[in-house]
Formats: sequence, structure tokens, C-alpha cells
Amino acid sequence: MVRNQDQMLSRIATNEGHAENSAYFDGWKAYDSDPYHPTQNPRGVIQMGLAENQLCFDLVQEWVRNNEKASICTPQGANAFKDIAIFQDYHGLPHFRNAVARFMEKVRGNRVRFDPDRIVMSGGATGATETLTFCLADPGDAFLVPTPYYPGNDRDLTWRTGVKLVPVICESSNDFKITREALELAFKNAQDQNIKVKGLLLNNPSNPLGTVLDTETLQESLNFITEKKIHLICDEIYSATVFNEPGFISIADIIQDNPQCNLDLIHIVYSLSKDLGFPGFRVGVVYSYNDAVVNCARKMSSFGLVSTQTQHLIASMLSDDAFVETFLAESSRRLRKRHEMFSRGLGQVGLGNLESNAGLYCWMDLRRLLRESSFEGEMELWHVIINEVKLNVSPGGSFHCSEPGWFRVCFANMDDETTRVALSRIHKFVLKKKVGVEGKQCSRRELVVSLSFRRRFDDMGMTPRMMSPHSPMPSPLVRART
Repeated sequence: MVRNQDQMLSRIATNEGHAENSAYFDGWKAYDSDPYHPTQNPRGVIQMGLAENQLCFDLVQEWVRNNEKASICTPQGANAFKDIAIFQDYHGLPHFRNAVARFMEKVRGNRVRFDPDRIVMSGGATGATETLTFCLADPGDAFLVPTPYYPGNDRDLTWRTGVKLVPVICESSNDFKITREALELAFKNAQDQNIKVKGLLLNNPSNPLGTVLDTETLQESLNFITEKKIHLICDEIYSATVFNEPGFISIADIIQDNPQCNLDLIHIVYSLSKDLGFPGFRVGVVYSYNDAVVNCARKMSSFGLVSTQTQHLIASMLSDDAFVETFLAESSRRLRKRHEMFSRGLGQVGLGNLESNAGLYCWMDLRRLLRESSFEGEMELWHVIINEVKLNVSPGGSFHCSEPGWFRVCFANMDDETTRVALSRIHKFVLKKKVGVEGKQCSRRELVVSLSFRRRFDDMGMTPRMMSPHSPMPSPLVRART
């Protein structure tokens, strides 16, 4: 019956292109079926797979209370209801595009300028990324994507577009930095398979690494796409989550210093989901330096517009310079504090994470806890963490990491108390595992010692009972430790 039904539907409706068949999404399902609550379900699964910034909602709520006119659903703002509720074209409200452009400039230290007429709205970064993919590539074409990368890319760039992703393998030996050699190898691998590469996708700051791309890497990436005559998409949705030096450098900074580069190849994806913590508002942005892409993306945006009510509210908020300045500074301070709290908590039980200074998560190193260094071993450990420790952390394999044992763990979508509970669970698990490992090691050591004694006794024609307590024979315990 199901098979017959599948034959009546499209390939998109019946294929696995949405990429939900992944541990990344399975973890969400585990949380949804048993969500943690401090009083109603204290043994439930704590959601640490959601990269969401909930640390500054008190500032936002205070602003909303003090600016009731910004919403058309309040007595103070009701006079604007008709003008906002009636039909608007897909260019977006002018004051919304102006406010977003100015906000993007502030986040980048006012070093660069963004043209509001190049701001194209979309339903979140998901819609923005897919829209750009439709504009730049045909089915069967490919984009290069450095690993590890956000699992949603497998859905956003490929499911409905028919485009492929070719991994650029990055390794822990250099902190997963992107190298020219890795880019060239990925490009060659695509060519060897007769796959046409149309672009390079960079995530800066990185999800899941929590690191920012430096000037050298961005410049080398620009040189690479220029030589290959392919596009460069820079996903900069975490740009305002940088909480320590070095600061964020946008591709807009780089091209400003490279006036000879082909601007038609440069595109930016942005949203307010991470920087402001508004994923529910679905405010995504395509910013392209290519006129044809802007025109095409704007027409496509009619499939996923941002509601005018949301545009109106966001425009008012982002136009408040005092609020924006306070929010950005306080968000950075609170993210730094939470990151330090979490990293310190991991360190107390000997766990490490990649050194990072941005994002809403840590790239946690659990390689020493693997039963075996394989992705099977990683999944085995992940199942224990989900089902027994009751934490939804995301395994590195779901991010296409080339090395098993890394996990992304989000820390900004919860309060301090829940963070302490999560760390307490990690501590208990690691200590329990450590005791278990030491117990096994002791058992093996005792076996080695026992056999060593027996061999000595057999060689001397003695039994343990016959051995003199004054025997000069060196202790096998010493040998076992060395």
C-alpha cells in the first residue's frame, strides 16, 4: 500500500533528501519524547542540540514593554495596523531593509557599508540558502563545503534543488582550519567524478566549531574561487555571537580591500535567528553583489516572505541605536561567561573542547571515551549519552566530521541552573566511565601480575606457598607499572 502510494507522489515527496535520517535530528526526537523540566520531569533529556541564543531575552522584553508602538497589536500601535496589514510587494518595507543593513554594519564594526536595495528577504537562513542555490546552480552541480559543517546544509542546499555537496576535508591536527590544499583536493575529486563545481560555501563563524575565519583564510578562499571562476557564499548568521578576540571579519571586509575581485561571485547569507535569538520570526537575508542574483532572488522571495508585522517590529527595534549597542555588548559578555562556565566544567573531569570564541556551542572532544576510534564507536557513545546520561548532544559524524569522537554541545539555550544540571550529569558519567575503565585496567594488571608470579614460580620449580618472603626477585608490580 505504501509502495503504491509512493508511486503516486513526486520524487521530492518520497526521497530521503530532507536528511532527517541523521543522528542530529534523532537527538531532537529523543528530546521531544522526554523533555527535561526542573520540577515536572527532572530526569528528562536536556536539549543541548539547539543552537539558540536565549541569554538576553530580558533585554528584548524590556524594550518591547517600553516601545509598545512598535507592535500593531497594541493600543499604541493600532493606528498603523491597516498600512502594515494590507498587501506589500516582495521588496520588503523600506525602513525594514534600511534597519537590517545598518545592523549588519554595526555588527561588523561599521567598517563596511551595505546597500539596503541589495537586501532580499527570505524565510530564515534556510530559505535564503536555498534561494541562492537555485540562483547559482542547476541540478547535478555542486558546492564545496568545508567539514565539519551544519547538518541542515544537506537539506537546505540539496533537497529541492538537486544540487550536490562535495566535502572539503579539514582535520583536528590544525584545529580544522581550511587550507588551499584541501580546497584543491576537493575540487579535483569533483572533477574526477565529472561533477561541475559552482561555488564554495563558508560558514563564518563556524557551526559547529565556534571559530572565526581569519583574514588569511578568507583571502585564500577569495583567491581560490576567483581562479576557479566559481561563486563564494558566506553564511554569516553567527557574526554577532563573537565573545572573545579575534574579532569577526566579514567577506565584505576582504572584498573592500580587493577592488579587483569579481563582485558578481560574492554572496552573503544572514539572519536574525542566532545573533538576536529570533528563529521564530524567520527573518533571513540574501545579500548579493550580483545584480542578476538580487533580481532573481527577490522574485523567488515571494515563496517565503517575512510578514510585514514582523518587519515593522524589527525595523523599530534595530533602529534604536542605544538598544542595539547595549544588546550587542551584553550578549557578548553573557556568551563569554556561559562559555567559560561550560568549558571550565568540562575541564574539571578532564574533558576538552576546541578553543573557540564565537557561536552558541562548544566542539567537545570525547575521543578518549570511545570504546574504539571509529564512527561506530562514536554512535555507541552517543546512544549512551542520549539514553542514559539524558543529554541531547550532536555527534560529529552528523556534521560530516572526518574524525570520530567530536560532539557539538549547545550552551546558550538554557538558564544557569539547567547548565549546572547538564554539567553534573556529564561529571557523573565521566567519573563512572573512568572508574569502569580503571577497574578493567586493574583486572588486566592483576592477571598479568598473577601470570608473572606463576611463571617465576614454575621456572624455579616452586609454588607460591614455597616462596621466601626474603627472596631477592624483583617485584612484578614494579615491572607492570613501567
